[in-house]
Amino acid sequence: MAGKRTYGDACGIARALDVLGDRWALMIVRELLLGPKRFTDLRTGLPQLGPDVLSQRLRDLEEAGVLEKRKLPPPAAAQVYELTEWGKELEPVLHALGRWGARAPLAPEGVGMSFDSHILSLKTLFDPARAEGFETTLELRLAGDHTFRVAVSGGRFEIDRGAAFSPDAVLETDAGTLIALVHGRLDLAGAIEAGDLEIEGDGDVVARFLGLFPLPEPVV
Repeated sequence: MAGKRTYGDACGIARALDVLGDRWALMIVRELLLGPKRFTDLRTGLPQLGPDVLSQRLRDLEEAGVLEKRKLPPPAAAQVYELTEWGKELEPVLHALGRWGARAPLAPEGVGMSFDSHILSLKTLFDPARAEGFETTLELRLAGDHTFRVAVSGGRFEIDRGAAFSPDAVLETDAGTLIALVHGRLDLAGAIEAGDLEIEGDGDVVARFLGLFPLPEPVV
C-alpha cells in the first residue's frame, strides 16, 4: 500500500486505523464475518458502494493481510474473498463497535441493513445474563435459502451457516421479521397468525430465545 495515508503514530489504535480507517473498509470486513463472498455478493450487501471503490478497498485489505481471495473448486469455480485469521480477530471489535453505535441516534427513516448485518446484530446484542441457565439449539431458515444453526449454552451465543442437528425448534421466517421479534416491535403470536413465522418444535424455547437480545439504552 505504497503512498497510502498514515497517521504517523506508533499507537496501536493509529496503526489499526492506518489499515481500516478508509471509508467502507470496516463495512467490507463486516460483510465477510459470516464467511466468504463473491464480488457480486459484497455489492449486494453494500449497495451504496461503487464497484471501483470496492475493488480498491479489497486490494488494500488484501495487501494489509486482512483478507485474501481464492477460487472455489468446480462446479462453482468462482473467486471469493474471505478474512484471514488476523482479519477474523476483528469480529469482537466490530460487535463492540456495533453495540456502542446502537446507542446513537436512530438512522434516518428508510435506511436499511444488509442481510448479514441483521444476523450479526444478534451477536452484538446478546445478553449473557438473560441466558443464565438456558441452553438450546435452534435452526433458523430465513427467506432466500439461508439456514443457520444457533446454539446458546453456558452464557454464550453462537450462530453459523448450516443446518442444526436435532434442534429444539426450527424457525422459518425472514431476517426483517426475526429482528422485529427480537426488538419487540412484533409479538410472537401475531407473527405466527400473520403467516410471517412458522415454528416446528418447542415454542416456549423460541420465546425465551427471542428475549436474549435487548437493545441498549440510547444516549439521548
